[in-house]
Formats: sequence, C-alpha cells, structure tokens
Amino acid sequence: MKKRSLGILLSTGPENPNLSTALGLSDAALHAGVDVYLYLIDEGVLAVDDPRFQPLRDSGLKLFACAYGAQQRGVPRKDEKATYCGLVVLSNIVSTCDRFVALN
Repeated sequence: MKKRSLGILLSTGPENPNLSTALGLSDAALHAGVDVYLYLIDEGVLAVDDPRFQPLRDSGLKLFACAYGAQQRGVPRKDEKATYCGLVVLSNIVSTCDRFVALN
C-alpha cells in the first residue's frame, strides 16, 4: 500500500499566522505516518531559519525553498536546512501528493 502524502505551500512571511498553521499541519501529518513536503515561496523563504522546522525535519519533513525567492530576498543558501529549487519541484509536489494545501 502506498504511503499517503501531503504537500504544503507557504508564501507568507514568518510574522504571518500561516507559518504556525503550516508547522501544525506538518507535525500532525508526520505523527499520522504521512509523508510531508513543504515548499516555501515568496515571503515564505524568510522562514527557512525558523528553529521549529528542525524537529519536523528530524521526523521526516521534506523542506523545499524557492531558490529565486531566496536570492531576491538575500536568504543565504549555504546550509542544508532546505533544498533550494525551482517551480518544477513545486509542480511535482502538487501533482503527486494525495492532498495539497496552499497557505497564502
């Protein structure tokens, strides 16, 4: 049986309550045994350093960030906190996940 998967898109900045929503959805899904793919885009890339992502990554969260958005906002891409990529990856997440949530 195929494991269920959830894709989440976060386009708002760290000050927006959508970040807490994305973290909560990710945590609940991971605890339910669901694969979680979280893509940060636009202002969402500014949240890549949020320390609350680390326990989720340790639990299996796949965290992606828009490379162009990070470059435009001066977010350093040297670390391995996220996989920096383009919209093709987002397109694959949307098309392959069982459920997809956009937090704009």
